[in-house]
Amino acid sequence: MAIKKVGIIGGGLMGSGIAQVTAQAGYDVLLNEVNQELLDKGMARVTGAWDMLTGKGKITAEQAAGYRGHIRGTLDLAEFADCDLIIEAIIENLDHKRDLFAKLEGIAKRDALLASNTSSLPIIEMAAVTTRQDRVIGLHFFNPVPLMKLVEVIRSIATSDQTIEELRQFAISVGKTPIIAKDTAGFVVNFLLIPYMLAAIRMYENGIATKEDIDTGMKLGCGYPMGPFELLDYVGLDTTLYAAEAIYKEYPDPAYAPPTLLRRMVQAGRYGKKNGKGFYVGADDN
Repeated sequence: MAIKKVGIIGGGLMGSGIAQVTAQAGYDVLLNEVNQELLDKGMARVTGAWDMLTGKGKITAEQAAGYRGHIRGTLDLAEFADCDLIIEAIIENLDHKRDLFAKLEGIAKRDALLASNTSSLPIIEMAAVTTRQDRVIGLHFFNPVPLMKLVEVIRSIATSDQTIEELRQFAISVGKTPIIAKDTAGFVVNFLLIPYMLAAIRMYENGIATKEDIDTGMKLGCGYPMGPFELLDYVGLDTTLYAAEAIYKEYPDPAYAPPTLLRRMVQAGRYGKKNGKGFYVGADDN
């Protein structure tokens, strides 16, 4: 099946980023949010990125206008009925995602591909609420989507080879490098990354070093572009917590157990860059 029209559900940092690169690749994009305010913000992120690129001379005004012609916002999921591929990029909560996939089952055309941008949750549990388990897949982009080249293509036990290949080619077409992973908690990247970030929080929690020195140590000592606390703010503390809980549920190893400090910060509404409150952004002292 040739993918021509792509529906994206969720206009946050991830969803708007996916919408941006997909529209730039020439696909017709329909971006959905739950209310007009959030939809306007999501669309503004996309068009604002093109305005910035135009201002820097990276793209022409004509290119930006062309990209804008490929994207439209909607509050109505029913408009996704003619999409060839639907990607959800909503909150990292399995119940919410299952509810959404159940709705899409009654809306999407029979041969449409349904993909989740989850960073750690089981794809098969979303596929289970549909009658098209072979057409459900994980498509995990990385933040910031326009800059990060990787996409994890996640195969559940029911995902067909054809679906894998179609999504692998889609990832390449939007300028990404796909890797294939099995449907296990954390997939490839987060299975390795989450315990690293949690270990950094424990070090800070136990007074071994300041967050600034931990970040400097990993950047200068290991050549990482960001330290773990900078990365936590960027990824999102809430997203990290949800991912850690999902992996710990499947692999009850202490390395994956969320530290108390991480839980308390999320409970306090400190999610990182996404809401301006985290280990660094909007922080007085944690």
